[in-house]
Formats: sequence, C-alpha cells, structure tokens
Amino acid sequence: MSQLPLVPDCYIYGKAPLDTYISHEERFLIIEAMEKGMDIINGLHQFFSEDPEFVHLADKHEIQIKDVRKPPLLENLHVFSGQISKVNVPVIAVLGTDCACGKRTTATKLNKALNDNGIKSVLIATGQSGLIQGAMYGAAIDALTSQFVIGEIENAVVKAFENESPDIILVEGQSALSHPAFMSSLGILKGSLPDGIILQHAPARKFRCDFPHLTMPLVESEIELIEAISQAEVLAITLNHEELSDLDVTRFIKDYEKRLQLPTTDVLSRGCRKLIHTLVNHFPELNRATKLGTILDIQPTPTQVAQTY
Repeated sequence: MSQLPLVPDCYIYGKAPLDTYISHEERFLIIEAMEKGMDIINGLHQFFSEDPEFVHLADKHEIQIKDVRKPPLLENLHVFSGQISKVNVPVIAVLGTDCACGKRTTATKLNKALNDNGIKSVLIATGQSGLIQGAMYGAAIDALTSQFVIGEIENAVVKAFENESPDIILVEGQSALSHPAFMSSLGILKGSLPDGIILQHAPARKFRCDFPHLTMPLVESEIELIEAISQAEVLAITLNHEELSDLDVTRFIKDYEKRLQLPTTDVLSRGCRKLIHTLVNHFPELNRATKLGTILDIQPTPTQVAQTY
C-alpha cells in the first residue's frame, strides 16, 4: 500500500479461503489498512465487526467495517412463501459444474449485454463477491441458516420483479449441484424456480477447485442432475477457457453443440450474442425491445452460429 500514489477509500478482503479464520499476516494487513483510514469490506464468515481489536481500531480511526456475509437480523429473514409465482418474466439461473468456474462472470457479462441491447435485466447475487460488486438484490446464501436460504432467494427475485419491472431476471449460481461439499445450487433452484438454465463449465479442469481428489463431472451428467431436480431445462453451455487456446475453445464449442444440441460459447472471448439469441428464441416476448431489431432479426440455429467462429 505504501507504493500507491493515493490511499484507497476501502480495503476489500475478497478471498474465500477454506480456513475459518484469517492468518496473522493478513490480520496485520487489515490493521495497516485501518491505520491508513481505509474502510474495510469483508467477505469472510469471520465477522470483523465482532472482533474487539478491529472494532476498537475502527472507532479510533473513524472508519467503517462492512461484513458482507453477515446475515440479516432474524426478524428480517424470509422463508419460502410461494410469492415467486407472481413473477411473470423469465428467470434464468446461471449454474456451473464447479466452484470458481466463471458463473458470476458469465452472469455479469450477460446482464450487461442484455441491458445494452434494450432488454431490462436484473442480476440476483447469491454470494459475497456479487454483492461487493454492486448487485442491488440478493444474499450471501452460504452464510444463512438453511431454513432461510430458499426464502431469501425467492424474496430477492420477487423484490427485483416488483421494484424494477424487468424484462428478465438472472440468478447467479454457486458451486455445482453435483458438488458434495456444497448445497447452495439446490437452494438457488428451489428459491428462484428458474424458467431456464445456463450451465458454465471448464473443459480443461480435471479436478474440483480446492478438492484435488474429486474429479470434475461431465457436462452431460450435470445437465441430467439439474433437469431431474428442476422443471427448467438447460438452454445453453458457457465455457471457462482456462488452460485452453482459442482453437481449443472453438473445438469445444463445435463438439458440445453437435453432441448436446445446445448453443455453446465463451462470453469473455466470444461475447454474449449467442446467449441473447438463445433467450429470445425461448422467450419471444424479449424481442419487443426496440434495440434488438438490428442484431436479432435473424435467429440462427446453434450450428449456424458455431460456424461464424
């Protein structure tokens, strides 16, 4: 921090380690940031606002501590109510085959692309990173008592629908439905009752992130599991291009589209146009947005789109 030309306003602790507490070295960095007058944004399950030393330093240096993962007070939490049935616009969940495989990135890029093309989209965050990045609706669901996970997701979707009058709602995924260590994807499916699913996958990844003895699932098996639990279908596949060349990405796109008959893309290298085509094909009411006429007037098949790459 001493090398920066200006002291930042905030220090964001954005890591999500498997350890329950920060190390002594990282604690020193946070103290240093406080002493320089920086507000602290904390994404851990360890709440800095309940740490006596941090609280003392925050008061001394007149800075604020924000624990993003700290759940609301009990009286402000929600259980499932069935109000999700009033949401009459498409709800799309962006799920994945693993942790840290690009679900939030794809959801964020798609949300922006939809809005840029005249389709009003709202993104529901379900983790601390999405909330830190500015999502207006959502909750860090892995910090909630299981009783309230489904209800908090439902409430976020309903509030976004009521307050924003969107054309479509995107819900950020967490982990993977098949992952033995996490339950969050199940809560997302139950709470948001999506009308469609986009599935993010890292084709070159051999083992689960942080779990080197757990092999990655096949895309086919994840789709089968999702569609066995949810009434929604997987509408498209999106790729994480880690350890892949551009030629590899093209090869996987063609392979998945041929075998799975699902539009496939990498939003970072190919953009979101194919996803928007797919959503408009499945939900024609989205095509009423005026700005779409120039880019979505011809809606190609997955094979035709793949050939353009």
